[in-house]
Amino acid sequence: MGSPSRAAGVALLAIGALIFAAAVHPPAAKHEIAACKMLYPQRELSEWQMYPVRTVHDIRPAPKEVALDRFGGRRDKSYEVSGFYYTRKIRDRWWFIDPDGHPSLNAGVVSVAPAHSPASSQALTRTFGTPDEWMRRTRELLLANGFNGAGAWSDVPLLRASSAQSAPSLSYTINLDVMSAYGVKRGGTYDVPGHKGYPENTIFVFDPAFESFADQHVASLVGPHRDDPDLMGYFSDNELPFTRANLDGFLRLRESDPGRQGAERWMQDHQATAPTDSLRAEFLEFEADLYFRIVSSAIRKADPNHMYLGCRFHGQALKDPELFRAVGKYAGAVSVNVYGIWQLDSETTVTWERESGKPFLVTEFYAKGEDSGMPNRTGAGWLVHTQDDRGLFYENFVLALLESRACIGWQWFKYQDNDPDDPHAEASNRDSNKGIVDRFYKPYGPLLARMHELNRKMYGVADVIIPARAEEMKSGSTAKK
Repeated sequence: MGSPSRAAGVALLAIGALIFAAAVHPPAAKHEIAACKMLYPQRELSEWQMYPVRTVHDIRPAPKEVALDRFGGRRDKSYEVSGFYYTRKIRDRWWFIDPDGHPSLNAGVVSVAPAHSPASSQALTRTFGTPDEWMRRTRELLLANGFNGAGAWSDVPLLRASSAQSAPSLSYTINLDVMSAYGVKRGGTYDVPGHKGYPENTIFVFDPAFESFADQHVASLVGPHRDDPDLMGYFSDNELPFTRANLDGFLRLRESDPGRQGAERWMQDHQATAPTDSLRAEFLEFEADLYFRIVSSAIRKADPNHMYLGCRFHGQALKDPELFRAVGKYAGAVSVNVYGIWQLDSETTVTWERESGKPFLVTEFYAKGEDSGMPNRTGAGWLVHTQDDRGLFYENFVLALLESRACIGWQWFKYQDNDPDDPHAEASNRDSNKGIVDRFYKPYGPLLARMHELNRKMYGVADVIIPARAEEMKSGSTAKK
């Protein structure tokens, strides 16, 4: 990987050598691996099947490494310097443009934060001594493996306080949890695996108090980050229940609920007495547009420097063009959490870009390994046999993202394995091998070897990989913040 100085480069190479002492080179190429996935609503694993994989070594011509700036962007190209991240389409590919004006792709890890279970807390003290030392060495681990960003739910105060953060830096993202915070104040939400649950699967976007709450809530959180160039942008929420069944759900609420009243007014305006499929789709776009207008306005008023990155669509939402049309009016990029998909196909990613007019950022994906010794009973995603297979999944998945040319980044979920003995673990994160380190902070060498191999050549891959449907990509626009 490139670096801003010779000294920094030598330091990172030394760190990389330590990390890969047990696995200096990835094993010989495989072109298919066995995997199974969590099925819903059954919540049970599918049958094992063989799935194809590609690696960086399969790309021709062979991708080259590119010299990097202090933000992990490519130094060989320059565009308008804004001092903050923004997105831009250059010819047929979308990019983040980093604060120094260089095209960038975000290779990140979610939840870069120390675990708080008794066993993990003891391991942190035993291994690092202090949280500050944990952050210093964790930055080194990520940078040495070609990562340049920390995703949602990371320990941003520790990251920003690190004396090493000046150069090279890790970008970070923040989830503001606007709707879920309003739900806690209002009442009516409940916990479900992975996100918040809402009455009849409907959010409180029609509540008269929601807009003023959003303004106040966002303003209370973003002040320390307003002028920080390392902040890539904000998510407003995580995995909201945006579905075409929302219209029916709102109409089932009690008569005094503002959500039901808002849906009834909308039905009256459309001279409709009962939902139809076309009305459901139209209402979903109306509802989502209202939500995105309110939260993006709150972010712009409190922090005009940084991008809005959407609310991390997941599941069925990934198939609804109405949602991409709605968010595209307000976001610099669309965030998506992807599970149960071996690799994104070109038809899907072309649709996302066409409907939104914006690039996308994959904000959660992973595969779990049987050889970790973890039960792997919770969470979505894929289960494979080994840590090397996890790395092969990573390479194959990310190569398809680079092929799409509309993807500007990917964030692996997550930094550390779940601790099965943690009494306070969130329901979807109890006992699974999702991390790049285990619950005692030991890195998974074979996984990281594969990640390192792709990450350090990601710009070279972007230069040579051929999109499956290049004729459908259009050029020339710059995404507004």
